[in-house]
Amino acid sequence: MTTTKASRKYKASFILDTRNYQNPVETLIEKLTSVIEAINGSVQKIKNFGQKDFARVTDRKFPAGIYVEIDFEGPSEAPLRLKEKLKLEKTINRIFVVSN
Repeated sequence: MTTTKASRKYKASFILDTRNYQNPVETLIEKLTSVIEAINGSVQKIKNFGQKDFARVTDRKFPAGIYVEIDFEGPSEAPLRLKEKLKLEKTINRIFVVSN
């Protein structure tokens, strides 16, 4: 008897902090997609919403961030593994992952 893990659909939203980052934002987005693929996920759609001001500013030196949304499919542990792989990344301010 073989067991196959069902693939689920997720929507991951990222707020990027590019204050000390010299490369284009596309290189960060490529890095995010490679991390998703490393956790056995497959990227379906990428939306770059650009820079938006925060409704509530918690740091005066960081009043706005770049919002990126990635739709992907992956195993049930994908959100946890994604957050763990990216938690020490300084260019990512927030990560939100919801299942569709």
